[in-house]
Amino acid sequence: MDDRRVFVTGGAGFIGSHLVDRLLDDGRAVTAYDNLSTGQPAFLERAIGRPGFRLVEGDLLDLPHLAAALAGHDLVVHLAANADVRFGLEHPRRDLEQNTVGTSHVLEAMRAAGVRRIAFASTGSIYGEPEVFPTPESCPFPVQTSLYGASKLAGEGLITAYATGFGFQAYIFRFVSILGERYSHGHVFDFYKKLLADPDEILVLGDGQQKKSYLYVADCVAAMRLAIERCPGPVTVLNLGTEEYCTVDQSLDWICDRLGRRPRRRYTGGERGWVGDSPFIFLDTSRIRALGWRPTVTIRDAVVRTVDYLRATDWVRQRA
Repeated sequence: MDDRRVFVTGGAGFIGSHLVDRLLDDGRAVTAYDNLSTGQPAFLERAIGRPGFRLVEGDLLDLPHLAAALAGHDLVVHLAANADVRFGLEHPRRDLEQNTVGTSHVLEAMRAAGVRRIAFASTGSIYGEPEVFPTPESCPFPVQTSLYGASKLAGEGLITAYATGFGFQAYIFRFVSILGERYSHGHVFDFYKKLLADPDEILVLGDGQQKKSYLYVADCVAAMRLAIERCPGPVTVLNLGTEEYCTVDQSLDWICDRLGRRPRRRYTGGERGWVGDSPFIFLDTSRIRALGWRPTVTIRDAVVRTVDYLRATDWVRQRA
């Protein structure tokens, strides 16, 4: 990456704080922009006080504040979003406002400031329930099944239109779910909380046979950095994931083994845990692998490392 000044939205969040640390280690100046609704200043303890680092508290919906903070940077890495997939139907405007409108504001702030490079955290959820596995970037999009996925797909559309209309250079990363240190929401977090509350019985949404792929956070950040460094085209779209997947039951096995728990399992039934929960997520990552990237941590080890982190930092569970 040749960009010396990087602006990271969601920079105090799970993935964003890891990226901030890595960019600072690379010698770059970094601004983390975050409304601290889910991000934590404690995640930036390695960054705060280092030369070239700045934390700006602000919301994407505050366009004047965002535009002023973004001016003077070379690259925007747009990670800030509402990631609450499961409860999206309970607050339908949240995905629209925080994901789609927020992305529109980032693009407008960039246009006003003359910043032309953006990396965007999209999601494998945009594939809905595909018929091709592993699912490639060229897979035809089926009907959207979650408001989160739909809002991210709309963000992708805006970014590619700005690339065409205003000469932006864009990197779009379609993630599987990410695991690791500073993780504060998702299935490992939910199972961990349930097992603390009741070690004898646990409710599993769905039938436990849903198949999911996950990626360790350091491997995710490494893939993003490599793609931004190696891909010169106007729009680069890349899946980020592993060449393996596990069932929900297998993941729960690993969590229970690490905690020494053997709870009875109750299932809600059906192949989906909730409306919009895809029963099979498995992405084709041959494009990013062609650049020389490989994940270094298996899904099982990523789950175990996440459990160990949650055990060592109980304040994360309490604040979430």
